[in-house]
Amino acid sequence: MRALTAATIALALLAGRPLAQSSNLASLLERELAEFPGRTGVHVKHLASGEQAGVRDGQDFSTASVIKLTFMVRAYQMADRGELNLDERITLTRAHLRHGTGVFQYHDAGLQPTLRDAITEMIISSDNTATDIILMKIGGPAAVTKWLEESGYPALASYGRPHDYRRDLLAMVDPAFAALTAEETSGLMYASDGNPLFALYGPLFQGPRAQWIDIVRDPANRQRLARERNERTSTDRKFWLGSMTPRDTTRLLESIERGSAASKSGCEAMLQTLGRQQLGSRRLPHFIDAPVAHKTGDGGTIANDAGIIYARSGPIVVSFFANSVRGPYAEAEDRIGRLGQRLVEYFDRPR
Repeated sequence: MRALTAATIALALLAGRPLAQSSNLASLLERELAEFPGRTGVHVKHLASGEQAGVRDGQDFSTASVIKLTFMVRAYQMADRGELNLDERITLTRAHLRHGTGVFQYHDAGLQPTLRDAITEMIISSDNTATDIILMKIGGPAAVTKWLEESGYPALASYGRPHDYRRDLLAMVDPAFAALTAEETSGLMYASDGNPLFALYGPLFQGPRAQWIDIVRDPANRQRLARERNERTSTDRKFWLGSMTPRDTTRLLESIERGSAASKSGCEAMLQTLGRQQLGSRRLPHFIDAPVAHKTGDGGTIANDAGIIYARSGPIVVSFFANSVRGPYAEAEDRIGRLGQRLVEYFDRPR
């Protein structure tokens, strides 16, 4: 896709000005969020009618993996301009592996996915190995944040790579970990989890470094890592993958649905990928009989979901963020699912 023009940016900014909110829709959202166990924000827009409303939709939230939406859009824009070849293949080695969600880490070394494959896994399985590959191919967090601002999304920002906040968490246990490489960070996180993948990393932790394994496997340190992760990934920006507002996340998703975020074929590919989502079945899609194209974000006490519900009355864009979730996590997910159900009932009702 050609570089965004001033006119395109102006239109994007215009789209970001909230229309007069539907009082009925706003009341529905307020009721659903009133007793949600956590800090929440949501923005909803029915694309066929233009009806929209939000609750705390201009506030910043810790994105967890929802920030990966922006990586996908930038990758397809770069591909449209010939700056990125999505057919390029990457030979995966131990150095590529990143702790956390995803399937690439469980394959034999030497797997050769295309960049298009990596984008797919970054979205549908929230693969952190794939995410880091794509993020660095598109310039890294600072370049993404600069591009977002220039594109009319100053409220969206990428803060770090998948291993960055994990390294910072480990450094809270032992300051010596502050200088860990991405590869060393993944190895120690696998050791802390008791993940068999740690067997790949033995050569990195010989001699004096062998004691590092005992440190991260110590039960008290494991508990501290979990506690700090749950707290800081919601409240401390140093440990956020990114920052997004519900309102501007809806704008971004709307641009994909309307085919303006990239080329027509690029937007179609992005929607197809979002529609293949493998995670978050208890969130927006849970209680509805309608296709949903979405991206989740998880992180200890984070339960985000942003996507498009294809209701009979037309696409409904929903950007829901929940940080500092309290109580049973599954119950919080079910509440997101109930919101999706209420929205379909609201927009599909006889008028």
